[in-house]
Amino acid sequence: MALKIYTIPTAPIEENCYVAFDEDSKEGFIVDPGNEAEKIFSRIQGEGIKVQAILLTHGHWDHIGAVEELRQKLGVQVHIHGDDAAMLTDSRQNLFAYMAGGTMEGEPADKVFREGAVFPCGSFSFKVIHTPGHTPGGCCFYSEEAGVLFSGDSLFAEEIGRCDFPGGSLRSLVGSLKEKILPLPEETKVYPGHGPATTVGWERVHNPYLS
Repeated sequence: MALKIYTIPTAPIEENCYVAFDEDSKEGFIVDPGNEAEKIFSRIQGEGIKVQAILLTHGHWDHIGAVEELRQKLGVQVHIHGDDAAMLTDSRQNLFAYMAGGTMEGEPADKVFREGAVFPCGSFSFKVIHTPGHTPGGCCFYSEEAGVLFSGDSLFAEEIGRCDFPGGSLRSLVGSLKEKILPLPEETKVYPGHGPATTVGWERVHNPYLS
């Protein structure tokens, strides 16, 4: 039994989309398809991955740009925290209107979740950890058995997410990361929304916001 993860950076700002799946059953999900739907879809098709859901760590434009196309191509449901749900349908709330110009407004999420929700990934499971601060509904997805955390824009390698956008809170983000993420096993592999992967143990020591 093994969990496989593909990291797919997407334009224009190298947002990390992830495709995670159980190598035995090929069942899995997509995390944060930010753009370039065809590139993501081609990887899924080439590997024969059976995508069960699209999971969103938060609702900013650079993490949701390929949601609609992939939802239609794959026939799967889109899940987001309730506090970020409006971002899928409002270009001002997802910041596309301000950061890129124009509109990015899709359909509502199929389902909204809260902290503690669990998503299967073949033989593995991922639990929602609510880490507000970058956005009100910002979340991480954690699998204890796989030792993996998808951290979105809450936690980066030796950095944390910006908190100066509408709805942001540095105090909330640092507090939730210290309370909920740093206690995880130090070997937990962290896959962030931008940049290289890291570990919880490394961030305990080297992240200036958390050490």
